[in-house]
Amino acid sequence: MTVNNTKINPTISPKILALDFDGVVCDGLIEYFEVAWRTYCQIWKPSNNTPSANLAQRFYNLRPVIETGWEMPVLIKALIDGFTDEEILQNWANITPQILAANQLESSVIMKKLDGLRDEWIEKDLDSWLSLHKFYPGVIERLKKTIESEVKIFIVTTKESRFVKQLLQREGLELADTAIFGKEVKRPKYETLRGLIAQEKIKDENLWFIEDRIKTLELVKKQSDLGDVKLFLADWGYNTQSEREAGKDDDRIQLISLDQFSQDFSMWL
Repeated sequence: MTVNNTKINPTISPKILALDFDGVVCDGLIEYFEVAWRTYCQIWKPSNNTPSANLAQRFYNLRPVIETGWEMPVLIKALIDGFTDEEILQNWANITPQILAANQLESSVIMKKLDGLRDEWIEKDLDSWLSLHKFYPGVIERLKKTIESEVKIFIVTTKESRFVKQLLQREGLELADTAIFGKEVKRPKYETLRGLIAQEKIKDENLWFIEDRIKTLELVKKQSDLGDVKLFLADWGYNTQSEREAGKDDDRIQLISLDQFSQDFSMWL
């Protein structure tokens, strides 16, 4: 995919472009599965520590149902227990407590194990961990072009800022620490957006926000003081067809494709 080299039109450009990271800029599916599988093995101790051939692909397809990290090894357990993809897509909120209860587990215990395994992996071999993250085609080039313009870029993510910075640096893209709002911020994304508007002294209509989770965008919609923030749902991210359809039908949310993202801002609307 090539980036449109036309000059950014300031009359159709945001002053701030805020982006989620995983599922918008970076694809972390391989890492998600690897750390989820390791956690699954530690908790359920299967006789075979090698996942079946199609397990990873099914996990990737169902990643949109995950809202919190502890659910990832539970998703693997659900697949191994025989739940169909359709059952998981339609009924995940009821399947998770069912699996927790049947195995006498607490979500906090699973999260602690997953975080511990990930931290250990990062400490022992950071490069191999980082290498499992891939960037979506054309995204880095588009961000570099935007950085060279008058539009300010901010990353608003649940990933730790230090890893976002390291992953971007591997692609030759430097963002200031103050431009990355990560997991350590510990506040809803709409609060971060509100803070950016105040910090940069702009009107809310001059902030454009791209996210792959429609629920996050819907939370922004509920904030009366953010009523003119332009909201974009990345159709290449971790979302389902029904969520993309919902975004398409929403009067506040604009469904955007990778091809559009790589073009001038005027092509986004």
